[in-house]
Amino acid sequence: MVQLAPAVAMDEVTFRSDTVLSDVHLYTPNHRHLMVRLNSVGQPVFLSQFKLLWSQDSWTDSGAKGGDHGDVHTKEPPSAETGSTGSPPGSGHSNEGFSLQAGADTTGREAAEAQLDEDGDLDVVRRPRAASDPNPAGPPRDKVHPMILAQEEDDILGEEAQGSPHDIIRIEHTMATPLEDVGKQVWRGALLLADYILFRQDLFRGCTALELGAGTGLASIIAATAARTVYCTDVGADLLAMCQRNIALNSHLAAAGGGVVKVKELDWLKDDLCTDPEVPFSWSQEEISDLYNHTTILFAAEVFYDDDLTDAVFKTLSRLAHRLKNACTAILSVEKRLNFTLRHLDVTCEAYDHFRSCLRALEQLADGKLRFVVEPVEASFPQLLVYERIQQLELWKIIAEPVT
Repeated sequence: MVQLAPAVAMDEVTFRSDTVLSDVHLYTPNHRHLMVRLNSVGQPVFLSQFKLLWSQDSWTDSGAKGGDHGDVHTKEPPSAETGSTGSPPGSGHSNEGFSLQAGADTTGREAAEAQLDEDGDLDVVRRPRAASDPNPAGPPRDKVHPMILAQEEDDILGEEAQGSPHDIIRIEHTMATPLEDVGKQVWRGALLLADYILFRQDLFRGCTALELGAGTGLASIIAATAARTVYCTDVGADLLAMCQRNIALNSHLAAAGGGVVKVKELDWLKDDLCTDPEVPFSWSQEEISDLYNHTTILFAAEVFYDDDLTDAVFKTLSRLAHRLKNACTAILSVEKRLNFTLRHLDVTCEAYDHFRSCLRALEQLADGKLRFVVEPVEASFPQLLVYERIQQLELWKIIAEPVT
């Protein structure tokens, strides 16, 4: 739980203890993250790249069967003032992120060998005591120096959105947000869900699908590689605008599969969809008709961190399932988070426990119209995105079918 200290300069980031930071962003602690703009509420927005492992060879080489991977971030492009040269945007040849998959094992071996002296004893190379040390033992450690490259009104997409390689998904996101803005970060559960969508493209191919609590839109973008139409939903104009930007950044992925992603507002605390044309990301009557007549897949990732919101998600799932013309399948991704609480004086998983109780209640729901079959999905499918797949990640499938 961290928060940026408001009085500290932008290039000297420190944290406090009352907001949230996704640990997806912590695997390159010395990396100079690419900050591309400030959003409409003044939060720094970063741009990260995540590697897609499309081929069977890549699954094997990357250790897809349970291997650990950090997320792949963009390398900051050379500054125009320095006259440096580098790989063009979208070329797929950035040195920092893309070498991670191929070089992770050899780098680890070389590092281990380098720590042994000629007698085979461990040789520890210590950091300099201060950056001003006139005779440092090695190169100083890099510091994280975010740099603002553009403001909200600037168009940073340009031709980059059209020229991105097909093995990279580019996502704008924030870091260290208040709890109410956690949807603006990238979470491991979304990457696990994206893995499953890529693995089960037969389930998504040609369908109409809806994502609840889409956040940055990563899973919706992946779903559009197979689905006909994906309704990417959440609440908050700023968050939905971020979704829209990410969809534009990755439009080539959806176009390759013929899919369309539509960003829409869907508030779990309201029974009806917003149709006011004056409200950004509202629904048209044609879109509502398409949603109810054709949707067969619902999916959500990492939206089960607050009991009241979890209740609202399950209420929305049930309401949508009853309104859809066809039987539907819901796929839910959750990370089981362990927390020490003073109330229990023990490590507990209260948010996860409440999620499981909601699953049981949904399965026992009997209204004479629908029945819900709940089953876990074993996370043994190949890892098709580069990230750390931990044991605490879970997928659940809910099948809603008419009572006969």
